[in-house]
Parts: sequence; C-alpha cells; structure tokens
Amino acid sequence: MTYTYDDELRRQLHDNIERFDDRRVEDDDLTHAAVALTVVDSRHGASFLLTRRTATLNAHSRQFALPGGRLDPGENAVEAALRELHEEMGVELGEESVLGLLDDYPTRSGYRITPVVLWAGGAVKVTPQPSEVERVHVVTLERLARPETPEFASIPESDRPLIRLNIARAKVHAPTAAVIYQFREVCLFGRDTRVEHLEQPVFAWR
Repeated sequence: MTYTYDDELRRQLHDNIERFDDRRVEDDDLTHAAVALTVVDSRHGASFLLTRRTATLNAHSRQFALPGGRLDPGENAVEAALRELHEEMGVELGEESVLGLLDDYPTRSGYRITPVVLWAGGAVKVTPQPSEVERVHVVTLERLARPETPEFASIPESDRPLIRLNIARAKVHAPTAAVIYQFREVCLFGRDTRVEHLEQPVFAWR
C-alpha cells in the first residue's frame, strides 16, 4: 500500500496520535532529549526522515537516528525537536507542524527521549550538517507498514525483547527503532502500543 501525502493522511495521523494517551518518564537521573519524526512527501509517497550519524561523533557514531538531541535550558520537547531538525537537517518548521507526541523512551545510556511527530507540509529541501549527519534516508511509510519490517529477538544480556526494523537497507535498532515502531503502531494503525520495554543492542548501552 502506498501512503499518499495528502490532507486525508494528515488527519489520520493527527487523529490517531491525538487519541493516544502518551506517557512521560519522570526520572531526574535521565537527561531529557527530544527527536523529530518528520513526515514528508517524496517521489515514492509519504515518507519520514532518518539519518545515519557520522563516524566522528563521540557518542553513538555511525548509528541510525532521528534528528534530535538534549533540551537546552528553558526549552520544552517540541522546541528542542524543531531546533535540532533545523540544525541537523536545515529543515525549518514551526509549532503548527506538530501532530503530537509519543511516549518517552528511556535509554540505557542515560536519556529519556520524547518523540515529536511533525507534518512537513510537502517535500522538503534537506541540507544535512556534515559534522553530525553522514547520510539522510527518506523511508516510505509503505516500507514501514510492511509486516516483515519489525523484528524481535532475544539477547543473553537482557530478558527484554530486542527490536530492530528492516528499513534504509539495514537493520535499525532501538532507541530509534522503538520510537519509529511506536509511530507505525499508533499513527498508521491506531494501536495503543507501548515500547519502553523494548531492548537496545548492547553496543548502544554506552
């Protein structure tokens, strides 16, 4: 199924996320961060923006990520997600682009990530920041919605199920995979699916 980027899709995503009772994590030991899951138009239909981090970054280099980062003093999650989207990708959107928030995801590396779902209004010109972004992937919602896209596995280091997504010609792991999977379940399918229990690979624990 191809997802057409139109007002009907926007209403569907908005209505599904508005009905969803998103949860915040209250833990002062975790650093608050936000990510932008940005729905854009592309030649293959409605899609979202995904990055691969550069090899020169001190933390989580070469990993797949949504544009985002820690909140600056005085910022809320929406403001941080919009700022990081602009800084990392050169895409400037306003708060009117926000469709809603998903659950906070607590990471093994000491963050609580608030995902902000954005509607870009059409195709966007992306100008990635080379010091942070090695490559930008435009992933179709059709690819995300396929039944074979999510995979779950077990690892000896944890009793929690590991999640990975078959997108961007690779296997994308949590925390990014958990956030994107919840977007798929809540926004595309209207399911009240929680993801805080889904595990990250050991290489992402640091």
